[in-house]
Amino acid sequence: MPEPLVALESAVLTHGLPYPLNLETAEALEAAVAQEGAIPKTIALVEGKVRVGLSREEKEALARGGAEKASLWNLPALLAQGKSAGTTVAATLHLAHRHGIRVFATGGIGGVHPEPYDESADLLALARTPLLVVASGPKAILDLRATLERLETLGVVLVGYRTDRLPAFFSPSSPFPVPARVETPLEAARVYLEARELGLGAVLLVNPVSQGLPFERVAAWVEEASHQAAREGIYGKALTPYLLRRLSELSRGETDRVNGLLLRENARLAAQVALALSGLE
Repeated sequence: MPEPLVALESAVLTHGLPYPLNLETAEALEAAVAQEGAIPKTIALVEGKVRVGLSREEKEALARGGAEKASLWNLPALLAQGKSAGTTVAATLHLAHRHGIRVFATGGIGGVHPEPYDESADLLALARTPLLVVASGPKAILDLRATLERLETLGVVLVGYRTDRLPAFFSPSSPFPVPARVETPLEAARVYLEARELGLGAVLLVNPVSQGLPFERVAAWVEEASHQAAREGIYGKALTPYLLRRLSELSRGETDRVNGLLLRENARLAAQVALALSGLE
């Protein structure tokens, strides 16, 4: 029977949260997977080597700062130059697949931004990488309608976990429907096996956070933060961290609370699906 492995990204260690909260969060996610009976594998680059599973010392070093952020377009160069880096969703997907892992837990996926031509590499990576990915939908700062359209165009299998509506990261529901739903980890595992048999890419299992924030309220905060970013001339790589920081300020820390909760809940669900998948095979 295959081992129930769960991939975890390391961008949360290197870019997602301040120290030591980043280290505490990464270890809490590994603990959540292990408590369900699965095996966590946090993926990162450490001094030019791909690491699938990190030691405490490696996590500590990454968490203290100075690491790069690895996506697919710079991954070979970072390896060739001996750099350390946290992996994004796209890079984690690719590396997890190369190392035989079939289930991956993250917070939210990247997607289509309101700004022209700003589209995450996560979308194409999902389209071509046959993993089951547990996430709480696209990140709240994205254009959800456009992101949903791109997922459909790219043929990403989209399944709601006990929901008919697309979760919107901090919000458990949005106005947008999903094409299918499942009620149990076993059902999700069966959908993944069918997708793999058909030669498709990822199955994106969207899991609504249990204690989230109203969609309309978050949308208003995102609009306000986006206008502030435009006034201050913030764009490109600096935009996403700026918007997330402003959302935290506008919500008085509520978005940070929800972010931590959904990460843990997704890790637990991913572990349950990995166990079900091991049982089926």
